[in-house]
Amino acid sequence: MIRLTYRIETPGSVEALAAKIASDQSTGTFVAVPGETEELKARVAARVTAIRPLESHDKASFPDEGGDHTVFNRADVDIDFPLDAVGTDLSALMTICIGGAYSIKGMTGIRIVDMHLPPEFGHAHLGPQFGIPGSRKLTGVYDRPIIGTIVKPALGLRPHETAELVGDLVQSGVDFIKDDEKLMSPAYSPLEQRVKAIMPKILDHEQKTGKKVMYAFGISHADPDEMMLNHDIVVNAGGNCAVVNINSVGFGGMAFLRKRSNLVIHAHRNGWDVLTRHAGIGMEFTVWQQFWRLLGVDQFQINGIRVKYWEPDESFVTSFKAVSTPMFSAADCPLPVAGSGQWGGQAPETYERTGRSTDLLYLCGGGIVSHPGGAGAGVRAVQQAWAAAVAGIPLQTYARDHIELQQSLDKFGDGTAA
Repeated sequence: MIRLTYRIETPGSVEALAAKIASDQSTGTFVAVPGETEELKARVAARVTAIRPLESHDKASFPDEGGDHTVFNRADVDIDFPLDAVGTDLSALMTICIGGAYSIKGMTGIRIVDMHLPPEFGHAHLGPQFGIPGSRKLTGVYDRPIIGTIVKPALGLRPHETAELVGDLVQSGVDFIKDDEKLMSPAYSPLEQRVKAIMPKILDHEQKTGKKVMYAFGISHADPDEMMLNHDIVVNAGGNCAVVNINSVGFGGMAFLRKRSNLVIHAHRNGWDVLTRHAGIGMEFTVWQQFWRLLGVDQFQINGIRVKYWEPDESFVTSFKAVSTPMFSAADCPLPVAGSGQWGGQAPETYERTGRSTDLLYLCGGGIVSHPGGAGAGVRAVQQAWAAAVAGIPLQTYARDHIELQQSLDKFGDGTAA
């Protein structure tokens, strides 16, 4: 049985709308039709199993649907869909359980807030290939967060200019570097040329030090075959990671890539905000992330504490818990990636609010590369901040004996580390 929880808002009857969702999204008939039998409905019809009333609102989430009403009833509604009616295909799950519900008349708001899938989904999909264990093995980092940074500026650098910056970054002691999600294969920096310029820097550093910095190249493409060609360019050059804009490539593109991939798949969720930013419409990340985990993402960006964008800290905490909680086994957990305006200053709160976890990739842009002592000092400052957080020592106290952290506190203490 597949259970979806819908948060329904309506000036009318929540119970009536819940029943309509269950009917429309399963047997789908508005009036009795030939062939619709009680036996058929018993086998494939969805059923409302619980209704939990919530506090009403005085404004409609869909403003144009509110009319002259001043009270909008709200409830969380559980609807169970028989597995026989949906199967384990994720496009069917999205279509049958979620897709049509938003078009039903009478609702002034609807949001998918939870989803529970049966074990058959775990058997039917590959899930992460590398996940947390593979990311740690490939970076050689086991006792702390993996510390990462982003090539800045995001756009405009030519391949040789990017390679020069990467050469400096790999010397800094950083564990992970990534292309910005907006950088794929533009005319001024084609992916193949960028890979040819960057990978010698990575491999030379590995030969000299034994440490291979993980570099995530942007390989996203709307054509799965082209995306696989991009994948092969990275693999053949000795790379081990790729940034994939999962909303842009879609379920099919992601499934196609995962079945053939030899790279760690670093999932960027740009576009997710369209689905979730309005609290009364769309779906929770806790629901949406299940699709992509089943499809096989290894690392999942989820923003962080005190980010530069709209998302509140509580949303990050909920997202971290969601991706860190096994769906069917520990192997299906991707590595959480905290990013967006991060620097060492958020480390103590991140550590505490994630249940004192160090199983994450801590991704800093300006928080590393804009450090007054240079990128190397920026990496050391973040490492020092995390050491202080794990030891329970206030950052200001720890910084007395760690100059890089003190410089970081002085520069970014006002929250300017974008």
